[in-house]
Amino acid sequence: MTMLQAHQVSRRALLAGMAGGAAIMALPISALAATAVNPVFRHGVAAGDPDASSVVLWTRVTVPAATDVQWELSDSPAFVKILKSGTMRTDAERDFTVKALATGLPAGGTFFYRFRMGKSVSPIGRARTLPEGRVDTLGIALASCSNYAFGFFNAYDAIAKDPAIDFVLHTGDYIYEYGGKDGWGENIARTIGREHAPAHEIVTLSDYRTRHAQYKTDAGSLAMHAQHTLLACWDDHESANNPWTGGAQNHQPETEGDWATRRAASIRAYYEWMPVREPEWLDVKGRTRMQFWRAYRFGDLALLHTLETRHTARAKQIEYLDHAQEIVDDASAEKFKRDVLGAPNRPLISPELETDLEAALARSVKDGQPWRVIGCPMVIGRLNVPDLAKLGVLPDPFPKLAAAKTKEELAKLAADPHVSLAWRGRWNLPDYTDAWGGYPWAREQFYALSRRAGAGDLVFLSGDSHSFWTNDLADAQGRPTGIEFGTAGISSPGDFMDSGFGEDMSPKLDKAYADHMPEVVWTDNMHQGYVRMQFGRKTGTANFVAVSTVLSRDYTTSVIRKDDFRRDGNRVRFA
Repeated sequence: MTMLQAHQVSRRALLAGMAGGAAIMALPISALAATAVNPVFRHGVAAGDPDASSVVLWTRVTVPAATDVQWELSDSPAFVKILKSGTMRTDAERDFTVKALATGLPAGGTFFYRFRMGKSVSPIGRARTLPEGRVDTLGIALASCSNYAFGFFNAYDAIAKDPAIDFVLHTGDYIYEYGGKDGWGENIARTIGREHAPAHEIVTLSDYRTRHAQYKTDAGSLAMHAQHTLLACWDDHESANNPWTGGAQNHQPETEGDWATRRAASIRAYYEWMPVREPEWLDVKGRTRMQFWRAYRFGDLALLHTLETRHTARAKQIEYLDHAQEIVDDASAEKFKRDVLGAPNRPLISPELETDLEAALARSVKDGQPWRVIGCPMVIGRLNVPDLAKLGVLPDPFPKLAAAKTKEELAKLAADPHVSLAWRGRWNLPDYTDAWGGYPWAREQFYALSRRAGAGDLVFLSGDSHSFWTNDLADAQGRPTGIEFGTAGISSPGDFMDSGFGEDMSPKLDKAYADHMPEVVWTDNMHQGYVRMQFGRKTGTANFVAVSTVLSRDYTTSVIRKDDFRRDGNRVRFA
């Protein structure tokens, strides 16, 4: 093994490396973003969006004017031999970010990279290309929902130190748009010194750039990005809460301007600040930045396909408050679910994505890959709320609802989590209409697509919900479609806890969901953390890794649950 000099080393860890996609070798880790960061490179380094012969390298320089930045890539952290190098010009037009595509690399390789500007040298990062040929194991960290205001990104730091991780899959809500004294999480932010910058909700290009820059200064973020190659998709908060093609719940045109302009600003800042390929770097030409989905092939072992569910096709969300007075009995509730929520032609994903996905799944089946994995921004499992009042978990909501005299009073009750959740449970409605549960037609279309490809055996890795999940999936006819693992937030709180149900009631709600939602095997909204996914040739394991706190940088981790799963003919099952 090669080791850097002692004054360069801040910590050591064993890392699983993929050599030629098969061999596992232990690599020493130098000060990958762990030493004091040069102020010129205060936002660290990152690698991502790999294929078998190339990977995106990223950094940002803090300088006052346009400048040239050099990048170097080596097969050792000592940079004895420079394999690839180049020079990039950056300026205010791209917010002084630098993004290079390192090409012509061997498959399954592990590389080290750095950037130079004058006498300033960036931290060292580690990057991987995708393997080809036989691959026996694959470790993926599933991450989602990193909200700066709610706490430190300790789960990122834990991922950086996890020797079982080969790649990180981030399924969205990488940043949050909120801000200001009444912004979500700002009361906690003031306590721990993590107020959002800028100090208001982000709307303009400058706003989004500033917010991305702030998130990239977190110590856990610096460590994770330097250590692991990122596979990413976005969800809603990279732009604004609950967007669809024509707007967003958290966008008010009368005060915040044109939605398309705001969306374009958010997407531009995302591409500037993330290690993702520009459209011209893709094999399929003619795509736009908005068409952000990817297919990653890990040799003969697995396909991972990410989804874009926000900006290219999504129909407007159904709001329960708009229909609450129509739902008066079981028959009207079923009619609402069938004719309103279940109305045909309410899509989530675009025709172009459907075409790419079906082709990738069919190729995976033809090639005999054991695993077909979907990087899913939202939970796809059926999360229809059970009758929590009848179960004795929550009070009956109807006396309060019956007493409401005006629409304003009804709206106030709808904002009460106890009333709202119990009302949804009485009619067995989906917990959220912004997730797949609010688009049952689209979900069935997705499952039909997978069946046409011969791939009714998917493994969904999902984010958005701020809860851990293990779900056993089926279509509307009860035919198995795969399994799902969902991750808690990196720092975003679980919905039950955040809604004020408290430490006594929240676990009871988790248990009621697991006991009375047919597709839910287990769920937990009490923790923050990530899911360590490990795939072998025939079996796999999901470890749910919780961090002890996000309110301090001093934390510990624990595996609060472990789920084994396996291949069984043309199905995937829990072991």
